Amino acid sequence: MRTRNAPGRVAGRFLLASLLSLGLGGCASTVHVRDLLDQPQRYDGKTVKVEGTVTRSAGFLGTGAFQIDDGTGSIYVIAQGQGVPREGAKTTAKGRFESVFSMAGRTIAAIIQDRKAP
Repeated sequence: MRTRNAPGRVAGRFLLASLLSLGLGGCASTVHVRDLLDQPQRYDGKTVKVEGTVTRSAGFLGTGAFQIDDGTGSIYVIAQGQGVPREGAKTTAKGRFESVFSMAGRTIAAIIQDRKAP
């Protein structure tokens, strides 16, 4: 004979589902650069993650920028308070996507990485 769920079990299941959705909702999944540049309004101001090869790199005293190419396009990443990877390195960049401007079908944008916590 089956009995009804106790109120505590229902509340526990709801709490577990809520915690899981919060934990998974905060993770940025990998996005193709092409998608960022084709739909900048969708990603503007949001945290994104891209993976690819560094094609250009410049840094000084822990701050700099590098260009990453994932095979679908390339985008600049501005690294604040952290070093930049060398050219040719495979890397992942996570940060806030900022669309600077779009004109004649071309979007200029960057990913701004936050400073690493001490």
